[in-house]
Amino acid sequence: MVKRIKLRTLFIGGCITLFFLVLVARVFWIQVLQGEKWQETAAKQWAHTSTIKAVRGVIEDRNGSVLASDVPAYTVVVNPEVIAEKKIGEEVIQGLHELLGKPVDELKKLVEAKNEKGKYLTNREIRNEGWKIDEEMKDKVTAFVEKLKKEHDTLETGVGLVREQKRYYPKDSLAAHILGYTDRDGKAVIGLEKLLDKQLSGTDGKLNYQSDGKGIKLPDSKDTFQPVVNGSNYKLTIDSTIQLYIEEAMKKAYAEYKPKSISVIAADPKTMEILGLANMPTFNPNKFWDPNQKAEDFYNHAIKSRYEPGSTFKIVTLAGAVEEKLFNPNASFQSGSIRIKGYGKSLHDINRVGWGPISFLDGVKRSSNVAFVKLGFEMLGPERLLRYIDAFGFNEKTGIDLPGETIGLVNPDPNKSVENATLAYGHGKVLVTPIQQLAAVAAIANGGKLMVPHVVKEMTDPNTGKKTITQPEVVRQVISEGSARETGSYLEQVVADHVIGTGRHAYIEGYRVAGKTGTAIKVSGTDYDRNKVLSSFVGYAPVNDPKIAVIVIIDEPKGEDGRNGGGAVAAPVFQEIVSQALPYMGVPKAGDVTGPADKKTVKAEAVVQRKAPDLTGKTVKAARQLLINQGFDFEAVGQGANVVSQYPEKGTALTAGQRIYLLSEQGENMTIPDLRGQSLRDALEILNLLKVGISVEGEGYVTEQSQAKNKGKTQVALKLSPLNEYGENIPVALAGDAEKEEAAE
Repeated sequence: MVKRIKLRTLFIGGCITLFFLVLVARVFWIQVLQGEKWQETAAKQWAHTSTIKAVRGVIEDRNGSVLASDVPAYTVVVNPEVIAEKKIGEEVIQGLHELLGKPVDELKKLVEAKNEKGKYLTNREIRNEGWKIDEEMKDKVTAFVEKLKKEHDTLETGVGLVREQKRYYPKDSLAAHILGYTDRDGKAVIGLEKLLDKQLSGTDGKLNYQSDGKGIKLPDSKDTFQPVVNGSNYKLTIDSTIQLYIEEAMKKAYAEYKPKSISVIAADPKTMEILGLANMPTFNPNKFWDPNQKAEDFYNHAIKSRYEPGSTFKIVTLAGAVEEKLFNPNASFQSGSIRIKGYGKSLHDINRVGWGPISFLDGVKRSSNVAFVKLGFEMLGPERLLRYIDAFGFNEKTGIDLPGETIGLVNPDPNKSVENATLAYGHGKVLVTPIQQLAAVAAIANGGKLMVPHVVKEMTDPNTGKKTITQPEVVRQVISEGSARETGSYLEQVVADHVIGTGRHAYIEGYRVAGKTGTAIKVSGTDYDRNKVLSSFVGYAPVNDPKIAVIVIIDEPKGEDGRNGGGAVAAPVFQEIVSQALPYMGVPKAGDVTGPADKKTVKAEAVVQRKAPDLTGKTVKAARQLLINQGFDFEAVGQGANVVSQYPEKGTALTAGQRIYLLSEQGENMTIPDLRGQSLRDALEILNLLKVGISVEGEGYVTEQSQAKNKGKTQVALKLSPLNEYGENIPVALAGDAEKEEAAE
């Protein structure tokens, strides 16, 4: 018995010892050999991360009007378990169908959704119709829920709303092709939203902390905090009002001519700030998912489409001929047709029989192909013409800050004379984009500088307050300032001559307009189809001090009686836009100019010799008409009938855009003219003629003026500041104030 007890004791002791050995081994295995793994598992259980969402940046126009921002949104959710319990499924389905427009069968699947075990689910989102709805729809859904609660005497209906954020475009389709859009997941898809997505998105913040099993934060929690970095805010060069003028004019033309597409771009030619850009057809970024919107509605033709330009391209040929001093406006040629050596056929004007012998200036105004073949192919020659085409940027991208820009393509065969001849008038082996064309004509307007177009005016970091302002960028000087001014004077006559000028429908009473029409016959199969054309007009105003340049492209317009040329359909669109934009921009009219209604021809002498004419002794009316006809900028001072003195004096060489002042009376009660923008020398000469007291502050050009009486004598105070390289005043005390800079533009 004793022996058996001892054996049991030994067995039990051995088992206990073995158990403890196994336990120690297991503890060693867990704590030492697998300690790191279990440490990580434990950390995951008590460590938590809370995400702080960054706010996406706001996009505004140049005047601070919001174009895109984040706003509260709400997603409709249903709880199938509660709905089944309350037995209100049919009411919920019908009510949400009427509110959201979601099909009944799809709602039924959501409201009656179950898991694999046949148990009702507890949360389902109503997508897409109930996903991120606006405030108005949210109020309707809330009213519906309250109605269910009241009718069924319950606090729970199984229908609710989850608050979220969504991107909102308050002006709907305005500037849609510039802005682009983000989808409902917040993913940027096209436009500036896509291009600037990283900067607009910012970086989410994070808070890491430790808690117990119930989620209560531990007293000794080791917190780490990564601050949120909100997205940058952007101010664009776009002016919403000018953009509206553009889009309204396009809608009218689109309805009237039923083309495949229309594109319009407007810019400040001195800086190449884009004031407006639009395409038709277009889309509403708030309803990007609308099935009625087609893929082509989202295509930005203004920077992506290449086309054969036609006669608008003649601007390059003309500018090159002027720069090389080959253009004599009074020399004549035989219009109608021209033979090219090595080519079996003749090249023709649009009027195949021509107008007989005409001057080269008339050739420009009539848009004669023969004239430009002689200028570009015979006088300039293919090599020099191609050099000017390259200089104007037609074989490179403009660099505009919008995604997807296409490069133009100019590649005539050097061994085929006809390809180089037709190149001179914009046909054949030449494809360009609308933005390239606008940049080229802006170079004529601004004194010969090819510039980089841009739509971003400034970026502000909301986290630091730092502003980054986009500065105008000059690519190269393509022609001299004098050649640009002379070229512009000929383009002005394309519009001003109401008898033979192809651009006469772009005429704007009281403003000097320069421009060029284009009508490119499109290729169908292997030949040109005269029923399919691409009509265009590109121009700028006012000629003496350009404030806006605009290009209008209409693809395959269907005009009445076959009237589908650039002068007939595109020029009026330009006229409608610019005639509204100039007064809105504060550009005054030059004075009484002969209107288009009387069909009189404004004198068409080329303004090459810019010297002040002799006006003293003439009637004010006669002097005004002479200056208008010759394209001078002027201002009449006084109420007299005759010019008693003038400044500058007769024969004085004038600088670009210099104003001539006509004084018809003198004395203390005369109205002081507006001298802003004038040099100190010119301002002093004029005020001395008026016999008034003068005080001056600063140096450069007049930016402000005021007048007061001192002992019965008129005193005029002038404030001056210098000009930057783009001809704009730099405020002396407020050079860094963006709002002041914008107000001065």
